[in-house]
Amino acid sequence: MGTPAAKGVYIGGGERRRPLPAEELELIQRSLNGDLEAWGEIVGRYKEAVFAVTLSILRNYADAEDATQDAFIRAFQNLRQYDLSRKFSTWLFTVAANVAKNTLRKRRREKEPPLPEMDGDPAEEVQSDFRIEAVRRAVAELPENYRAPVVLYYWHGLPLEEIGEVLGLPVGTVKTRLHRARALIRARLMEQGVIRDALG
Repeated sequence: MGTPAAKGVYIGGGERRRPLPAEELELIQRSLNGDLEAWGEIVGRYKEAVFAVTLSILRNYADAEDATQDAFIRAFQNLRQYDLSRKFSTWLFTVAANVAKNTLRKRRREKEPPLPEMDGDPAEEVQSDFRIEAVRRAVAELPENYRAPVVLYYWHGLPLEEIGEVLGLPVGTVKTRLHRARALIRARLMEQGVIRDALG
């Protein structure tokens, strides 16, 4: 392709070089040149994951959808600031987390409404796996500082170092919050009579 490969990404304490995949690098470079089709492909690849990040912080579907859209707009506008030595998904999730946190700050003055059911349809919930639904509800009810690490770790499989980078936290803090979140979830599930250790 004639374009030098990215140097790789350094993450956290146990750094390791991770080259940016050639295909993704090409999409980013085309996007930098104003190719909206290439950016649309990036959006398609990451939309669900970015939405999950914003939802884990905002706990409101409508706000999360708006924040997701804003995050992609912000990322496109600031794409020239993206450092190719970083993992793209980590950079994008960081942008999304920052947009969601800013949205959260704007509504801090008002009391948040009660958390809506994650799946909306009670009839569907009765027929679905009760244990999974109970876990999802318990996660949704966690305070924001515990909820976001849980979603990134269990739902998206991000390593602790990357979660720290996305949320601006030391790895030790991420570990502590995950441990505390598991304890809170387990306590909530025990309270409801659901089997323990649902997160494994």
